Amino acid sequence: MKKTSLSHVHEALGARMVEFGGWSMPVQYGPILDEGKTVRTACGLFDLGHMGRFRVEGQGAVALCDRVASNHVAKVPVGGIRYSLLLDEEGHALDDFLFYVGEDHVYLVINASNTAQDLAWIREHAEGLDAEVIDETDATAMLALQGPKSMEILSRVTDIDLAALKYYRFTFGTVCGMPNTRVSRTGYTGEDGFELYFPTEEGERVWNELVAAGSDDGLAPIGLGARDVLRLEAGMALYGHELDREVNVLEAGVDFAIALTEEKGDFVGRAALEARRGKNERRLVGIKTEGKRAPRQGYALYAGDQEVGHVVSGGVSPTLGVNIGSAYVRLGHDAAGTELEMDIRGKRQACTVQDLPFYSRTRKKKSS
Repeated sequence: MKKTSLSHVHEALGARMVEFGGWSMPVQYGPILDEGKTVRTACGLFDLGHMGRFRVEGQGAVALCDRVASNHVAKVPVGGIRYSLLLDEEGHALDDFLFYVGEDHVYLVINASNTAQDLAWIREHAEGLDAEVIDETDATAMLALQGPKSMEILSRVTDIDLAALKYYRFTFGTVCGMPNTRVSRTGYTGEDGFELYFPTEEGERVWNELVAAGSDDGLAPIGLGARDVLRLEAGMALYGHELDREVNVLEAGVDFAIALTEEKGDFVGRAALEARRGKNERRLVGIKTEGKRAPRQGYALYAGDQEVGHVVSGGVSPTLGVNIGSAYVRLGHDAAGTELEMDIRGKRQACTVQDLPFYSRTRKKKSS
């Protein structure tokens, strides 16, 4: 297994380490529900060194990315970030990722388990273009600060005007004494937060400085377990669960990542998606259950004796205090409020369909 530059730090903190995407990563430092509540109420610090990071350079960088990305790269202004899919010719998801549009490059952040596959796939489609794909995964570290106090904490160690940095935008500035550090207002928890990119050898020092900066504000290290349930609450897809090569991405609630416009032009998988438009048979929804057992990937869902769907993610919600999950459910049984039953090794447990997300920070503010 690969290790990030912070593996020894996690081990010293008593984290439970697990294999994830070929990396040894902390799944939790303490109770997962407590870690989730910390992110929702204060601030969590995440090691994301396992994520793949590519820099695409050359005059054809944008053209190459538009050739393989489902979203419209050329339409995004410099400093902008978008969520996108990487598709095969049949329109199935090889991965989901973020792309950052810079003045002279496009930066891609992808899933750890798909790094080698994605790198090869993108390079295969660079023929005829002046574009080079550089794998910066090993050369860089990646940390995230997530939670309502993230801006206040990060402001203590940077000269960047964080309040002026909008959601899904990035900039460069000095962080912990490091000039030209990439900082984005992004995250995978549904909270306000920031992600930082800098040289690998600075990982432990930056981690320690952020911990010190947030010592009076409840900042705590957070593992992959809490990160997973927080993204589920926020209705964010996880590759291998909501998305994979068997899923019809038009049923996955990620329409905002698919640009089937004339302006976008052709991209790998577009023709297959066009052929499937208007033919959806199911929809990704949320399910909530008051029963003792949390939904888990693979559990079948029933309406009476009829199997109408299956769970793809699930867990205990630290924010709502109930068991939640996401599931693909056949159209006609997918309306919010529909009562279904979840099959758990031959035993049934009642659950209720609801629209995603379970939690929205911005929606909560609008209603208050």
